[in-house]
Amino acid sequence: MKLSAFNFSFCTVKFFLGISLLFLFAIDGLTQSNSTFKKVKAIPEKYQVLPLGEVKPGGWLKEQIQENLNGFTGHLDSLAPDLILNDDIYGKNRLSKKVKSKDVGALGVAGDWQVQFLWWNSETQSNWRDGYIRSAILANDSKHLQKIENYVQHILATQDADGYLGIYDQELRYHFDNENGELWSKASLLRGLLAWYDYKKDKKILTAIERAAQDVMKHYPIHQSHPFYSTNPNVGGVTHGLTITDVFESLYRITGKQAYRDYCLFLYEDFSLQNLNEDAQYTKLTNESILLNGHSVHTYEHLRSLAAAYFASGSEDLKKAVDQFLTKIDWATTASGAAVGDEWIGGRKADATNRGYEYCSLHELMHSYLDLFVKSGVPHFAERAEKIFLNPAQGARYPNGTAITYLKSDNSYALTGGLNGDSSDKHQTRFRYSPVHKEAAVCCVPNAGRIAPYYVQHMWLKGKNSLVNALLGPSEVKTQINGKSVTVISDTQYPSTYDFKFTVTTTQNNFQLKIRKPQGITKISVSEKYTEEDGFIVISKNWTGTQTVEITFIPEVVKHEDGNHETYFTYGGTVLALPIASVETKTKTYAIKGFYDFNHTPENLVVYEYAGEAVVQVDNTLRFKTVLFNPFSKQKEGVELIPMGKTLLRQVTFKKAVQ
Repeated sequence: MKLSAFNFSFCTVKFFLGISLLFLFAIDGLTQSNSTFKKVKAIPEKYQVLPLGEVKPGGWLKEQIQENLNGFTGHLDSLAPDLILNDDIYGKNRLSKKVKSKDVGALGVAGDWQVQFLWWNSETQSNWRDGYIRSAILANDSKHLQKIENYVQHILATQDADGYLGIYDQELRYHFDNENGELWSKASLLRGLLAWYDYKKDKKILTAIERAAQDVMKHYPIHQSHPFYSTNPNVGGVTHGLTITDVFESLYRITGKQAYRDYCLFLYEDFSLQNLNEDAQYTKLTNESILLNGHSVHTYEHLRSLAAAYFASGSEDLKKAVDQFLTKIDWATTASGAAVGDEWIGGRKADATNRGYEYCSLHELMHSYLDLFVKSGVPHFAERAEKIFLNPAQGARYPNGTAITYLKSDNSYALTGGLNGDSSDKHQTRFRYSPVHKEAAVCCVPNAGRIAPYYVQHMWLKGKNSLVNALLGPSEVKTQINGKSVTVISDTQYPSTYDFKFTVTTTQNNFQLKIRKPQGITKISVSEKYTEEDGFIVISKNWTGTQTVEITFIPEVVKHEDGNHETYFTYGGTVLALPIASVETKTKTYAIKGFYDFNHTPENLVVYEYAGEAVVQVDNTLRFKTVLFNPFSKQKEGVELIPMGKTLLRQVTFKKAVQ
């Protein structure tokens, strides 16, 4: 079944049942190519991402972003000043051959291996600032916005006359045959500067970003260089650098310059042809016998780079690689929507109890799914992104925004350093709450500050003649459709409730308002005439003045079985969990009031089993009663389930009881 480049649709109901069937759209007029990386015909993206600030959070989302600013996102520079403030790695402390060591925040044995990671502070600083910049803009926090203005002016002042923005001096830059952070330090830096450009609309910022990008293209000329060549196949900074495709795609969207998009194809091609231990290389993806094995955050962020290459080329081979990549990620995905990787995926499939996932990976996989939705318009990608944000991401964030867990598992029975209380590795501290996690690496806390702003920016997108509510929740969008100003306010407490009031303000404007229907919905009530199209409620009309649309989705509890044949339950977009009462113990107190490292131990751990009983909603709330089997007492017991995003310790999946 062919689908046009502008009108994607579902093939069959089976489309939803296996992620291997996702992305099975073809492009009219697309011809087969014998060359995997040959540019056949570039594919237009289905939707347009709006500039940061055109979509604003409301309700609990706005409160959470402000909490993060009051918490780890707004204070990380003070909590880890040695990594963020004291090391001017893009300026006076650029790396040279004379630099043999650097404090990067992780504990380890001294040795030459440490030199490989001298770029780490650029990641810590720039990923943190990316989330910090976006959060301050969305919260409209004047104190933080002024700090960011000062920072941006400092960074722009470090740009060399030839356009170079980066962390290396003249002697080192672009001359590597082993580990380096050349592209990675730029990717993380420029993503934040692009957000600031969205906000300020200052052409000087865009010019600086373009000059930096063109400097990369000059020194790594397309089809005449090998930016990912390394004599060592284990090079984290080099392969992180593939995410610079985020920057080139953003520049293509802003400027329309096809050269930026073509460069994404070149980058993925060179990445695939080098001897690297990375899952996302083309030949590994297309080998069905090879499970995902690498560092999880690399793997899941590289999905975006592959998608960028596919859309830049139209290559049928790359489309198949995307399909296969998604299938492999599905094997690694837990009940909550998180894909496992307690640092490494390791060729093992998902397990709710025995496998963890990084907060870094939660953000990167969510971002990759959002990017796929923008490109394809297939709502399953938006559903997957929303599931990650509402469930494992919320469930790994401390409720007041002062800490996160670096690693967490769906079934989280203890948070004391090791997985579910395992103390066999005295150096494992990632399964606990901290505002920094400096002893491991200051990477997950910065990414925890990025996830909500990226989610908010993708809540509303523009189509050819449509405004699309892709991710549900309290929000406001102000943009232009048909050359006229349009404002839509989504008044809802979703996912706490499934009632929505959309207030639309514009003047004589005929366009479609498209609202994505959540999963698990049995009934719908809409105050306007509507149609359903590919998973969306579509209202087409001539809008004028201020008009309202009220929608109520009615979900039901749905029983599922994970890959290990354990049972779990969802209610709409929410994964349900049995909360486990716990005792909090502070293990470190920071100089800044209110910040701690702390453990959680269960008060009385019982790992319940599924007894075949129904799950029943309590009084139209997000509380659900059921009966589970207690293997200690050998009795069935009444329990209450709640959203896993509101839990600290919890049980999400339940093996079948043997009574």
